[in-house]
Amino acid sequence: MFKPKFCKSSPNLTLNCPIPTLGIGNTKNVTPAEIIMFEEDNFMIFTPKEGKDIIHDLKVLIESLGLMGDYRVTQRKESQNLVRRIKIMHVLLEEIRDINEPLSNSAHASFCNLRRALLSAKKLLKTCSEGSKIYLALEREAITGIFHSVNSKLSQALDDIPYQDLNISEEVKEQTELMGHQLRRAKRRTDTQDLELSMDMMVVFSKEDERNADIAILERLAKKLELGTSEELRAETKAIRRLAKDKRAEEHMQIILDVLNKFKQIAGIEETNLMLEDQTMNKPLEQQQIIKSPTTEIPQEFLCPITLEIMTDPVIVVTGQTYERESIQKWLDSNHRTCPKSGQVLQHLSLAPNYALKNLIIQWCDKNKVQLPRKKDQSSPNIATDDPSSPEHKSTIIPLIQDLSSTHLDAQREAVHKLRLLSKESPENRILIAESSGIPPLVQLLSNPDSKTKEHAVTTLLNLSIDSTNKQLITEHGAIPTIIEVLQNGNVGSKENAAATLFSLSMLDENKVTIGLSDGIPPLVNLLANGTIRGKRDAATALFNLSLNTMNKARAVEAGIVTPLLTLLEDNELGMIDEALSILLLLVSHPQGRQEIGRLPFIQALVDFMGGDGTPKNKEGAAAILLELGLNGGSSFLLAALQFGVYECLVDISQNGTNRGQRKACSILQLMRQYEQIP
Repeated sequence: MFKPKFCKSSPNLTLNCPIPTLGIGNTKNVTPAEIIMFEEDNFMIFTPKEGKDIIHDLKVLIESLGLMGDYRVTQRKESQNLVRRIKIMHVLLEEIRDINEPLSNSAHASFCNLRRALLSAKKLLKTCSEGSKIYLALEREAITGIFHSVNSKLSQALDDIPYQDLNISEEVKEQTELMGHQLRRAKRRTDTQDLELSMDMMVVFSKEDERNADIAILERLAKKLELGTSEELRAETKAIRRLAKDKRAEEHMQIILDVLNKFKQIAGIEETNLMLEDQTMNKPLEQQQIIKSPTTEIPQEFLCPITLEIMTDPVIVVTGQTYERESIQKWLDSNHRTCPKSGQVLQHLSLAPNYALKNLIIQWCDKNKVQLPRKKDQSSPNIATDDPSSPEHKSTIIPLIQDLSSTHLDAQREAVHKLRLLSKESPENRILIAESSGIPPLVQLLSNPDSKTKEHAVTTLLNLSIDSTNKQLITEHGAIPTIIEVLQNGNVGSKENAAATLFSLSMLDENKVTIGLSDGIPPLVNLLANGTIRGKRDAATALFNLSLNTMNKARAVEAGIVTPLLTLLEDNELGMIDEALSILLLLVSHPQGRQEIGRLPFIQALVDFMGGDGTPKNKEGAAAILLELGLNGGSSFLLAALQFGVYECLVDISQNGTNRGQRKACSILQLMRQYEQIP
């Protein structure tokens, strides 16, 4: 359905196309002075007006852009830069308005073009302000391409303004031309990829191994996307419901929902059902009746602050706030130790039934003939066993911790195996094991001669390290050197879980340094080269995380990481090409990395890969590595690549690659021309 929008045009423009009937009146009286123009899916109808009107429209439009809300973190910098540049136009428009002279036809037409470009910018900025954060992260490459297109439209519109027809000061003219220059530079600039975000997204979407350590990646990704609180997740759910109506996002919906529900699991919030069209479709009948009844308004104090649904089993936390038992328990089970509403740290996790409020809710429901929905666990009001400090928990875990120091090997092995299972089971168990001084004996067991006991111990520490506080405790008890020893000398399972533990611990920046100084990188490189597929994946993830530290980049290169990474590029069956390219892109930013990656055999392999059967995303990564070599290593790297036939590969990528790949390829070709290596 086309929607008409009105704007004036030059009275001297000639109509070269028939004017369709748009249901806006009698089209027979439309004069040749009116012109129909197209912008995406909207008709733009320009009619003659006074010059002041278009200037006023532009001013209002620019002011509305300045009032946009917060932008999504993945596009925040680009959005803020775009708005900042657009605001500079305000000075030009103010001066034109103050001059009080009629606009020439060419000036009038150029400002109409500028309005169209600003409308495109507004549409993009609205998406970056209100859209799904997960979708925008998935499509950040395509969104970046749209930013380049909008910058191009704006810079072209500014270039078309006939400044000679406008009686404006040189200062304002220079400011406007400077903004046009900034837009052109932004259009050409090669943007810096957020490697950490890309790697985390890759692991979350592609990794087959679903161990608990992946929660650390999910937590980091949720924090980076600002999807950690119940309020942020509710807003994201609404954005995804809107997105579900967009056919273009249909292929991504399942992935987006999966990630959203993983974030909700971490935050202890009820998951979103696949049926997004109707928010009440999958709710119990009683809840539908409450929601749909136009005459029933639920008192605010009856609603749980987390789910915003009427409470059936209200409980009070230590801060005095009341929540639905199920929702607050999920919050606590997800390792949160604060009150969701007040943000205060909870001194203890006991939940006290709020009988007074429950009676009020029941009385209100009886009076309004509303039936409360039944909860699955409503028949079991006593939740003492859900409290990690309860005797039931302690009586199970504390004796096992004591048996870790037993002189009997069988008792040790059985105890650590049970703790391994318990630590995987729930956040409460992980906290209680640490609070009961379970970490020191577990660290000691890493040196146990029995290989199975050693494997159980390192896996238990892996599970415990999911808790951010436990990460610090494990490090403080000197676990990193002994974990590295297990990585060097343990059995296959021990090595894999030791690598995963080092990755989990390396989430703390200080641990990245400690692991590097403790010679943890060489055994990880060895596992990357010689381990099982699961071991290679664990090693690659850990090495990527460690290589975010500059000193560790040099250590990884010295440990010989480039050779196994090259092997990963050549073996499509492993499915680790993206991981290998991401690590190489980190290493190539370091002088020692460039020296190793810039050797002829590797450059030849890189060129062969760019021209082979790799995916467009793979070729984009390879082009990014070659561009980094050319920008920081000089012409010799590009000359070597030319000798291996990279020119044809770059031309193909510049035409058929991803948006980012096309920009990388064009930048390399431009760099080669500067070096006068190609015509």
